[in-house]
Amino acid sequence: MINDYNMLSGIQKVAILFSVVGESLALSLVKGLSKTEIRKIRSTLGEMGTISFTVKKRVMEEFYFGFLSEQVEDEKKEEGPIQPFEFLKELQDEQLIALLNKEEPPVVAMVLAQLAPEKRMLLLDKVDAMDKGQILIELGSLDDIPLEGIIEVAARLRDKSSYLPRTTEFSRGGGKEIAQIIGGMSSDDEERYLQTLKNEDPDLFEDVKKYHLTFIDIIEKFPDSILRDIMNTVDLSDVSMAMKGVDQEIVDRIIGNLPQKKQAMYEPEDGPRAKRDVDNARKKVVGVAREMEKGGQFNVADITGGGEMIE
Repeated sequence: MINDYNMLSGIQKVAILFSVVGESLALSLVKGLSKTEIRKIRSTLGEMGTISFTVKKRVMEEFYFGFLSEQVEDEKKEEGPIQPFEFLKELQDEQLIALLNKEEPPVVAMVLAQLAPEKRMLLLDKVDAMDKGQILIELGSLDDIPLEGIIEVAARLRDKSSYLPRTTEFSRGGGKEIAQIIGGMSSDDEERYLQTLKNEDPDLFEDVKKYHLTFIDIIEKFPDSILRDIMNTVDLSDVSMAMKGVDQEIVDRIIGNLPQKKQAMYEPEDGPRAKRDVDNARKKVVGVAREMEKGGQFNVADITGGGEMIE
């Protein structure tokens, strides 16, 4: 076991730094190393064997005090202490929530300590009750965390934050996004997913149903004016295939709503047809409806009953 700090060479100290904080963070502290030097450091670490805690502590103190001194020199024109969590000020609320997602309570507590009270409450409201209690306990014991640990966490989170999406690209998820996803599934998969969702999470199922659009919704709930525009856009052969298995009364209403020229050209599908072909044709009708919704011609949630209403 290595017990004598004074007997260490420079490369051995760097190797110890690599072993304690990890290679990624060590490279951010010790800049300018070539690939050859990095390989030599790895080799040295493999040859050193067991290192005492006291020696590791001395090495860490040397490097971290050197690191802080370098930062002070770089920022000598600025007043106040060094702030490793300064990057948090540039993050929006949703980015902060994403940053701390799946982080352990001590890390969340460390970040909360750097934020204004209103930001702390925003983040705490996003965690479950058990984690919230643990985070609050950790907030009371941050003084026990060594300087090197704080800087390591700050460096890792700063690196993680650089990969967060801009707020304009950030999706809140929820029923609407899920409805759009399952709308692209096959008919059978769509039905299975909805049934599973209904069994596992009834509240989310109801939210999805507000935005979920099917061929049956279109032919049963859409007003004739919108239905005419949709069916007039879809190829007539697809309209015919999509109508397979639909009650004749509904077929007559829909076809009778088309321009006279298309009414004259319409030919129903005779005989049995593969379910796959019928489903594909109906998906095309739904796809046209979705494109019209994107264009602002109507709102699916309002038509299907999921939109907000005022008495």
